[in-house]
Amino acid sequence: MEIRNRSAFHEFFIEDKYDAGMVLTGTEVKALRSGKASFNDSFCTIDRGEVWLRNLHIAEYEYGTYANHPPLRERKLLLRKREIKKLVNKLKDKGYTLVPLKIWFNEKGFAKIQIGLAKGKKLHDKRASIKERDAKRELKRFIR
Repeated sequence: MEIRNRSAFHEFFIEDKYDAGMVLTGTEVKALRSGKASFNDSFCTIDRGEVWLRNLHIAEYEYGTYANHPPLRERKLLLRKREIKKLVNKLKDKGYTLVPLKIWFNEKGFAKIQIGLAKGKKLHDKRASIKERDAKRELKRFIR
């Protein structure tokens, strides 16, 4: 099961990708396994040497009880110290941000998230990306 953030590739140039673990509660894991997550307006911040994922909406688990999780809570991401230091240095540059790209489960059953060091696209860049994607689609159509 894999949940992708398709709008991130439309809105940003992804320069670097990092895989991180996530600190989750039990009902969040069950909701993710059923594909109930939305990346709308989600982003990552670094606070006191820790990476936090904000505004990722994981819907409440439908069979959960009083111990169900709040859908928009902040979630801690697990990265190595040297990766966090590298990200802190890059985020000091103007225009860079951390964006979640996809969530998946590894072979051990742990939830992982891929975050990308991204730089925002301008409107003309978005139009160029759309034109390039359409051209590739047309080319594939003729090859078949």
